[in-house]
Amino acid sequence: MLQQRLMWIIWPAFLMAGVLEMLVFGMVDPQDVHWFGMPLDWSRQGTYTIAFFVFWAIMVVSSGLTSLLSMSPFEVNRCPLTPTQRPDGCPKQESC
Repeated sequence: MLQQRLMWIIWPAFLMAGVLEMLVFGMVDPQDVHWFGMPLDWSRQGTYTIAFFVFWAIMVVSSGLTSLLSMSPFEVNRCPLTPTQRPDGCPKQESC
């Protein structure tokens, strides 16, 4: 289940980072990018690569928060322990 949830988060984030990369650099020349008032001394490909990974990380966080907020209360609050190992405050569902 964890692998499936990770793919729900990572794959759409990858696709949207590619779209965002095309949109941003369709309007901005990488040689014109400045950081704290100083021009970046990176190659165009370096700027594209770093920007893509930054966009991807932002999209992963966004998709991860969406996935977290879409979880049911049962998924969030269920106890991962077997019934004999559960502490007193742990829910008593039989299907953990």
